[in-house]
Amino acid sequence: MAETVTMEKVVALCKRRGFVFPSSEIYGGVGSTYDYGHYGVLLKSNVKNEWWRAMLQDREDIVALDSAIIQHPRVWEASGHLAGFTDPLVDCRTCKLRFRADHIDQSACGLKPSKHPGEHSECNLTEARDFNLMFETTVGPVKEQGATAYLRPETAQGIFINFKNVLQFSRKKPPFGIAQIGKSFRNEITPGNFIFRTREFEQMEMEYFVPPDEAHNWFEHWLKERMDWYVELGLRPDHLRLRAHERDELSHYSSATSDVEYLFPIGWSELEGIANRGCFDLTQHADFSGEKLEYFDPETKERYIPHVIEPAAGADRATLAFLVDAYEEEEVPGAASEQGQTMESRTVLRLHPRLAPVKVAVMPLVKKDGQPELARGIHDQLRRLMQSEYDEGGSIGKRYRRQDEIGTPWGVTVDHKSMEDHTVTLRDRDTLAQERIGIDELAGELQRRLAAPWRSPKLG
Repeated sequence: MAETVTMEKVVALCKRRGFVFPSSEIYGGVGSTYDYGHYGVLLKSNVKNEWWRAMLQDREDIVALDSAIIQHPRVWEASGHLAGFTDPLVDCRTCKLRFRADHIDQSACGLKPSKHPGEHSECNLTEARDFNLMFETTVGPVKEQGATAYLRPETAQGIFINFKNVLQFSRKKPPFGIAQIGKSFRNEITPGNFIFRTREFEQMEMEYFVPPDEAHNWFEHWLKERMDWYVELGLRPDHLRLRAHERDELSHYSSATSDVEYLFPIGWSELEGIANRGCFDLTQHADFSGEKLEYFDPETKERYIPHVIEPAAGADRATLAFLVDAYEEEEVPGAASEQGQTMESRTVLRLHPRLAPVKVAVMPLVKKDGQPELARGIHDQLRRLMQSEYDEGGSIGKRYRRQDEIGTPWGVTVDHKSMEDHTVTLRDRDTLAQERIGIDELAGELQRRLAAPWRSPKLG
């Protein structure tokens, strides 16, 4: 099946259907800052819920945490972010744009986008200098008297500084994990590609604490677990790969790191990193805080600092990947006429039903003869079980197309026959198959379909 998706098409659909749109748009926007609309909130919430399910509901060795965004400044000294979380930066004095010095050959000149910065005769670039990516703020009512603080650039450190607290209340012993979803902030020099790289983003991170001699085996375990998660939720395996970092790519604390990458329209790009962080973080925070961050095994009488395996995913990037992978344009049978069957194009999001913002749309064929009242009653019944939407505006064909574009897997149509025999038409988004089903059977059938294994039609 030929690829039809481009980033431009996905961005256009997201704005048209209320998934994602530029933030502060009435004031001209803020670079690489986006707001999630109704369907975007539902979709990203479903992505996060599936991550929580995989971490908490399907396992017994992981607990949840929600740490503060603003933490003690010493946290970022210990982690190395204050001294080393930098990008090399150059400014152009002519066009007033800012570029990463190591990405000049990939950047567009502000005066002539076909050239790179420095290639235009009027370019006037500064010397490269280090630029810290953390957003700085102050704690206290008066800036001059307040202590300098930072918006967290990652959620991981909030987990490490709470290791001792969690160890005490959770009654867990290594191997065990602490999982967290939350906002992080990075003052990126060159954000872009829609919600792929933004200055404010949401992370889904888990730190898995293990005995030192078991670290490699658990690293391999989490590589497979995280790849399987994306495939289970519908991403095509041939658009996913696991790429191990070369030695010169590894962070100073990592003995091994691999990225889960997805083939976006912009090329292969990172969805998630899985790293063997060793004992670096707990050791650093123990040294800086004076607190012992170790585990004592009462059975072996051994005392050790656990090593950490970290799967760290972006909720926004995952949402974008699911949108891209689900997007499809195709020709389908249209309305019949005297000239015969016509064909018409439709755009459809073939999202896994568990991820779909709306699970079922309930539609009266016409807005009379008691059909809206019956449809409303069905909608009220279903909405207690799953995200349901009532839709009566426009022709039935246009309503189907609207639901296809937001990825709704099933449509329920109330028509004249419904008023006679208490049945409705149940339409499938992917196959376009329609069948009559009793209203009393509808809720059970939809729940059965929602729980059933699902395979992307793009796989053939």
